[in-house]
Amino acid sequence: MKRRTLPAAAALTATAVLLLTACGSGDDKPADNDKIAGADQGAETPKESADPSAAKAEDKPDGVDVSLPKDMNLVFDWQKPKDANEAAAMDDAANFVRAIYRGVHKRTSKDAAVTAYATGNGLRYAKTQIDVRLEGGWTATGTRRHYEATTRSAPNGNSVEVAFCVDSTKFYSKEVKTGKVLKGEPSIKDFDYFKIIMTKVVTGEGLWQASKVYVQPKAAKCQ
Repeated sequence: MKRRTLPAAAALTATAVLLLTACGSGDDKPADNDKIAGADQGAETPKESADPSAAKAEDKPDGVDVSLPKDMNLVFDWQKPKDANEAAAMDDAANFVRAIYRGVHKRTSKDAAVTAYATGNGLRYAKTQIDVRLEGGWTATGTRRHYEATTRSAPNGNSVEVAFCVDSTKFYSKEVKTGKVLKGEPSIKDFDYFKIIMTKVVTGEGLWQASKVYVQPKAAKCQ
């Protein structure tokens, strides 16, 4: 994982924005009707982590802690593109996903990782995904696999579309109070296709933030 110092759009057709799935099928899955449209969004200056914990070095890209508990396993099974900007955008798209689940684990949508790797509607999306789980009393557990990733740069070079499949058949919601894991039968509902618009932070050293999130649910092409 790259190391950088944390500093002081490709056009798409929007689809309904769904949860970053935290259940392996079943009817216990949290629901969200939030929709985000458009692809052009300016980057905001990320904030430094208020909690410089003793996380492993690889868990703190850009000086921001994106570490997760051992039972929350996010697997990014993809190869980096040769283009340096697209590779950096892909890395930070993964960090954006990690930031959301770190917020779920820490029970706050204001974690430094969230504000570091998201901006504009991407930040609103991340907060929505975290807050709906906080309200429902859920966290997440299991393995969530991300694969078949592709990248595409905008002509101006300031934004990159990072698209990938997600398999949540072994990733579940868990009740915080009881520890009960909410499982269901694996189905097409566990496969989603994501497109995230990553925007380059002008004042950053290779830092990219998620400005838009689009999701195709029940993605048969990801099975």
